[in-house]
Amino acid sequence: LPSMQNSGSKPCSCPSFKLREVASMYFTMIAVFLVILVVALQGSAPRGTDFPYKVPLDPRGLLELSWNVSYPEKAVYFQLFIRDLRFGLLFGMSDRGEFENADLAVLWSDGHNSYFGDAWSDAKGQLHMDSQQDYQLLGARRAPEGLYLLFRRVFSTCDPKDYLIEDGTVHLIYGILEKPVHSLQAINISAIHRGLQRVQLLKPNITIPELPSDMKTMEITAPNIVIPSQETTYWCYMAELPDNFPKHHIIMYEPVVTAGNEALVHHMEVFQCAAEFDSFPHYNGPCDSKMKPDRLNYCRHVLAAWAMGAQAFYYPKEAGLAFGGPGSSRYLRLEIHYHNPLVFKGRHDSSGIRLYFTATLRRYDAGIMELGLVYTPVMAIPPGEDAFILTGYCTDKCTQLALPAAGIRIFASQLHTHLAGRKVVTVLSRDGKERQVVNADGHYSPHFQEIRMLKEVVAVFPGDELITTCTYNTEDRSRATVGGFGILEEMCVNYVHYYPQTQLELCKSAVDPGYLHRYFNLVNRFNDEEVCTCPQVSVPQQFFSVPWNTFNRDVLKSLYGFAPISMHCNKSSAVRFPGEWEKQPLPTITKRLQEPVPRCQPTPGPATPVPLNLGELRRD
Repeated sequence: LPSMQNSGSKPCSCPSFKLREVASMYFTMIAVFLVILVVALQGSAPRGTDFPYKVPLDPRGLLELSWNVSYPEKAVYFQLFIRDLRFGLLFGMSDRGEFENADLAVLWSDGHNSYFGDAWSDAKGQLHMDSQQDYQLLGARRAPEGLYLLFRRVFSTCDPKDYLIEDGTVHLIYGILEKPVHSLQAINISAIHRGLQRVQLLKPNITIPELPSDMKTMEITAPNIVIPSQETTYWCYMAELPDNFPKHHIIMYEPVVTAGNEALVHHMEVFQCAAEFDSFPHYNGPCDSKMKPDRLNYCRHVLAAWAMGAQAFYYPKEAGLAFGGPGSSRYLRLEIHYHNPLVFKGRHDSSGIRLYFTATLRRYDAGIMELGLVYTPVMAIPPGEDAFILTGYCTDKCTQLALPAAGIRIFASQLHTHLAGRKVVTVLSRDGKERQVVNADGHYSPHFQEIRMLKEVVAVFPGDELITTCTYNTEDRSRATVGGFGILEEMCVNYVHYYPQTQLELCKSAVDPGYLHRYFNLVNRFNDEEVCTCPQVSVPQQFFSVPWNTFNRDVLKSLYGFAPISMHCNKSSAVRFPGEWEKQPLPTITKRLQEPVPRCQPTPGPATPVPLNLGELRRD
């Protein structure tokens, strides 16, 4: 980090914790250099620009993590702030936030002597000192407000016990030691205060564009509604732009979530209505209500999309999202998905989205396109699956027809599933060969969904294919999980943000319903239990009655892997582009992308903890 190196020329005004002497005994000359570098840091607090990313770890405010990413070094620099240090802490990473099979940095004390070390936990949660110390301690500094602990970790090590830091979601775990411990092995992780925080550690190096001086804001929010006392609600509210509102560009937007409802507001979208209608009825109520006017179904052009965990979204300097002006409807539809599993009653909400816009138009109009699977029950996941895969296609036929000759540029992406989702990836394919990953999250969590700026813009041309694959876990479920809008149903979506805007707003697929009907007939023939395929029986009911033996599971997987698809190559008016879209063949992939091989950066050093001079530690 350049800022850390610059601070090395400053005299150290605070007493040293003798890290230099310790390091000279245990580490190579490279490690010694790092310690010397940070000993100088102990004289002054690191500037905020040293660690631009910050997240609270503990809801009580005891722990705060700041970090920075060095792509040249392929390393993350961490700063842990401990407001009230007791007898140490655990910090680390694991696949999905478990404390078993975790990769940990541990600070512990017996009340007199303190130590820092790289450790791992086994399947039973027992801690072990790592044979290779890859969490490199850089310094520790006492301050009136608490303790600052600085350390470094490369993305990839040669240690099989270490977590591979990669793009996408990282599940951070922490634990607070409130009693003295005499050794690492004496720590009982089941008996400590502990928790989980999800972050995107590897932030892209993207500069936030300068915002224009004529920028204005507009809030599209629910009018103090009462959230229904049911698990899943999609709420619709109609809003209007002012009369004769000229064309503007949205250049930024952010969520407005009513305090106390952060856990209930699952995702929100603002849609613009079709311009062919002069007016739209006012409506404020559930989107699935029989009282909702049918005309609201023509409000489908996405202006903003937010989901739980996302922050403010900025458009690149070349593009803005157009709204207002000739040929643009004044009417907007806000849709909020409330997830209320505890069925709270009487909870009021005024959540929504705040738009930032300008009359100074940028070079390109931007758009949002949905990739993945259509929201339909024909795509289903059997119960008891640890990694069931479903794939949605945006075919070459659709992009050939709907994209301009110069193509489009994807600059951001938001992945979305419901509770069973574990991995999501979208790959660009051209001429039958996979060319590029658009966005991937191998540790995806439905509880942490962000619109993520891509590290590099992805160019998509007519005839290209965009293939979105989702992996699901249903080990805790006793019946099939079907596609749909409910939180216990499933989705597989990638909202890609791109420019220039086209008419194509939805490019998704689902298995051909006729082939699924043949599957149910086959199940009837080979199983004693009968699955009713009568016309009056819904697809979910048919899935729920399937006896999920190995044969029925394997046949369903095979069906999704070869059966023709129904393509939805849709304009914003929910009308498909002209053409034949039923019973379309699956894209043929002749060459797949190779899995990236991590370049290991082994860290020399024995499996010995580093002593720290933190003074006497005691209980309050």
